[in-house]
Amino acid sequence: MFNGKSVLITGGTGSFGRKYTATILKRYKPKRLIIYSRDELKQFEMAQEFSDPAMRFFIGDVRDGARLMQAMKGVDYVIHAAALKQVPAAEYNPMECIKTNVHGAENVIQAAIANDVEKVIALSTDKAANPINLYGATKLCSDKLFVAANNTVGAARTRFSVVRYGNVVGSRGSVVPFFKKLIADGAEHLPITHEEMTRFWITLQQGVDFVLKNFTRMFGGEIFVPKIPSIRILDLATALAPGMATKIVGIRPGEKLHEIMCPGDDSHLTLAFNDHFVIRPTIKFYARDVDYMANAVGEKAQPVALGFEYHSGNNPHFLSVEEIRTFDKLADA
Repeated sequence: MFNGKSVLITGGTGSFGRKYTATILKRYKPKRLIIYSRDELKQFEMAQEFSDPAMRFFIGDVRDGARLMQAMKGVDYVIHAAALKQVPAAEYNPMECIKTNVHGAENVIQAAIANDVEKVIALSTDKAANPINLYGATKLCSDKLFVAANNTVGAARTRFSVVRYGNVVGSRGSVVPFFKKLIADGAEHLPITHEEMTRFWITLQQGVDFVLKNFTRMFGGEIFVPKIPSIRILDLATALAPGMATKIVGIRPGEKLHEIMCPGDDSHLTLAFNDHFVIRPTIKFYARDVDYMANAVGEKAQPVALGFEYHSGNNPHFLSVEEIRTFDKLADA
């Protein structure tokens, strides 16, 4: 569906944007692939790696609505990946997080509608479900903005959906490269925030593939959640450094013991498909009534039980230590 189309990625020089770019160029022949980000050095470095004639680079911040309006001219599909994501940094710099994650989301929506973009998918996070930190709260707000944008658009064609998933193995700022650096530097122990901590686990390529698939599945208004495994943080430490000592250092500001992707309070809206869940919108859209029990490619869903919660601590699928090592190798591929 991307052949001959113009695609824009906000935050395109990040881990997701680079992998998405590599995947799109390998599988499709886009007319234009626009990288929109605020870091000129990362854009320069990315331009050396990707020399396809479809590539375009726009320096700009999602806080700048006028620049987004200009960048989205003639664009068919948008992936909104730009965000301030570091939990402790958001706790200490709340307004900066709000400006990017909330006001930036509003700017993306307005620019997409004004330019008659066909489809927009916004990337979210498990931290947006029952948030306890500012980053999660801003992403929940962003999710709500993108869902409601399907009503704001009225009779126009632009459709908005959200993809929510968990920790990406090896992405910039994640625990895996942090642990690996400590190991390489000869640390005597690995710092563990809590011995019972669990997280959802997904590779960057799996995240990219899930987003690509949902462009064909979406009607607009859905929050897509992949069915993915969980890990225990102590198993991760064992997988990366067998026999190495660990030290409990305490939960950081705004951090959870376990993460949730489908809250129990949304169970009446949650549908189970074969390899993913969909959280239906809480609101009705103007001149449009979508059932969501079957998606745009004909896959069928079943409602989940009332009170169902998709939770990293009670996930039926946990990775073993050896499987964590395999995931790590996939992440490096």
